[in-house]
Amino acid sequence: MRLEVDGEHANIKFSACHFIAGHEKCGRLHGHTYVVSLKLFGDIGENGMIMDFVIVKRALRAMAEELDHRVLIPSNSGKLKIEVADDILVTAGCKRYMFPIEDVVLLDTQESSAEELSRALLKRLLQSVQFPPNVERVELGIHEELGQSAWSTEELH
Repeated sequence: MRLEVDGEHANIKFSACHFIAGHEKCGRLHGHTYVVSLKLFGDIGENGMIMDFVIVKRALRAMAEELDHRVLIPSNSGKLKIEVADDILVTAGCKRYMFPIEDVVLLDTQESSAEELSRALLKRLLQSVQFPPNVERVELGIHEELGQSAWSTEELH
């Protein structure tokens, strides 16, 4: 059985900007309104549900709020030099970006792609939510725009 949270209809969204260093087009600073969706797979539990929607929606909204109207920088990128002080200086090849520290989220990723973002958010979700034992698999999707998304999956058992 599958439980699904459609981020478009559940209003689990955030707007943020990023760039992918070295990419011809995506190497320019640009933004998206990202939508976060979730699928849980498993059997119906003791309470007649796979899991309470409220718990996962609350966690997804909290993550979206943290990323909303921020600059997403991959902190583990071999292509970037990141200097953190009162501001954040990011050097990507011959480009230099200076951002106020409160405007930036340093992601635990190598890139700020939808693929890496979905993996990072799934990891955070698994750390913050106690999934009941009947949940067997969790999938988290990041939609950069309608029809364009990346999904990460974690088998729990």
